[in-house]
Amino acid sequence: MLDRLLDRFLGLPPADGPAPSVTKAITVPMSDGVRLLADRYAIPGDEPRPVVLIRTPYGRNGLMGKVFGAAFARQGLQTVLQSTRGTFGSGGEFRPFHHEKQDGLDTVAWLRAQPWCDGRVAMAGASYLGHTQWSVAPYLDEPLEAVCLAVTASEFVSAFYPGGILAVDDMVSWSALIGRQEGRFAGLPNPWQTKKTRAAMAHLPVSGADVAAIGRQVRFLQDVSAHAEPGDDFWAPSDHSARVAGLTTPVSMVTGWYDLFIAAQLRDFKELAAAGREPRITIGPWAHGEPASLRTLVSDQIGFLSAHLSGDAAQLRQAPVRLYLQGAGRWLDFGSWPPRSEPTPYFLRPGGLSAAGPVESKPGTFTFDPADPTPTVGGPLLSGVRKQRDNKLVEQRWDVLLFTGDALENDLDVIGEVSALVHVRTGHGHGDVFVRLCDVDRRGVSRNVTDGILRLRPGIPESDEDGVVAAGVRLDPTAYRFRRGHRLRVQVAGGAFPRFARNHGTGEPAFTAVDGKPTRFEIFHGPARPSRITLPVFGG
Repeated sequence: MLDRLLDRFLGLPPADGPAPSVTKAITVPMSDGVRLLADRYAIPGDEPRPVVLIRTPYGRNGLMGKVFGAAFARQGLQTVLQSTRGTFGSGGEFRPFHHEKQDGLDTVAWLRAQPWCDGRVAMAGASYLGHTQWSVAPYLDEPLEAVCLAVTASEFVSAFYPGGILAVDDMVSWSALIGRQEGRFAGLPNPWQTKKTRAAMAHLPVSGADVAAIGRQVRFLQDVSAHAEPGDDFWAPSDHSARVAGLTTPVSMVTGWYDLFIAAQLRDFKELAAAGREPRITIGPWAHGEPASLRTLVSDQIGFLSAHLSGDAAQLRQAPVRLYLQGAGRWLDFGSWPPRSEPTPYFLRPGGLSAAGPVESKPGTFTFDPADPTPTVGGPLLSGVRKQRDNKLVEQRWDVLLFTGDALENDLDVIGEVSALVHVRTGHGHGDVFVRLCDVDRRGVSRNVTDGILRLRPGIPESDEDGVVAAGVRLDPTAYRFRRGHRLRVQVAGGAFPRFARNHGTGEPAFTAVDGKPTRFEIFHGPARPSRITLPVFGG
């Protein structure tokens, strides 16, 4: 009964026939002698069948086993759920992003040698489970049958350091998760621990946030905070983006507009499509791992796998791009990403925002103080207060400049890639430029739509003779309808804490920085230096 209820919740067809059998804790040998544990969910029958491999650091029981093991098998997919190195009984040390390539290749070779496997292997999963797929699929001489890449990307470095800045909120919260996940009662809600982890995000130096959060060091946080400076190639082995275009395996993707990997995943999609690989993607109104996305994610992966492993071609009848237009409450289908739109600049003016062009004006000024860093609310985060939120408290601060347009005479659909160019001068060459696009409704409530950030260092980017830098900021892609009567608003600030590490104004590495000094910003927006945000306006 519980299985039927779960399948109904996931939108899966009723599973007929006998239940799949489960073989627990199978040992899989790696080439260096380490042994990893896996559970096999076998569908009835003695003949060799294809295998869906799912490699996870989050354990093989609970929801992971019920959804990505048992539910897959009930739909006719023989599935092997494996714990990655150093997690939940698997040997070795869990060093995130460092062992997945070789361990994945070893596992696929082992699977293909098993009598119950017919030689065909596919992979599936979300987030880190997607990273394990990218670590394997481009490197196999005999390709996988399919990969299902949900809320993930071929490289995670841009999510570790968006705009060149350590993503403190995400890195500390994930470090606390993996540092505690095998403890007793770790899977139960723990408000006290959540509060402690959030408080630890303000710890200085950042490298001590793991101890502040859970009482001990977590190797990942030490790695990610120690290698946050430009030119450090520590994470190069985990970056598979150079292999994207050469991937011939069929690809299906699912993500959300408030997912931290949205920009990188859409880059992967575009590169695959440009190479003629025919990927497909679904983009919903979700944050990373949001329960509301689970039904779409699981049904997409099971359908795609069934098409490529069981010959159910009806599952492939979907437009290459299916996306949810926020503000309109509807799904749209397109043949490519991004759909055709008109790049439209909106120019920053003193207190205003206009497509008509810049006007003569004095620069706007504010001071960013690392001792009281500009806070943020909402956005694409792993945990905490995410997605769209009321920005009232942030917009009342002295260290945030606001540029608000007139009330829209018609609905405005923005679908595609968003960018900003901000002409800025800081007092000592250091500083972060945070740009956020908001939707201000008829009552004056300002809600975030998309944003981006860029770290400035002396000489990077280069300044003009007056010390002014043209800061190009990439905001996350979006699909959003600004309703008639609403207004566009752009925020410009020197930080967004704790989502991004505060800028100490000293150039000291985040791993050790404790002290800081305030930074004075000047934001230019006259005809000679026309700061602007460029929106992809869809449909005229």
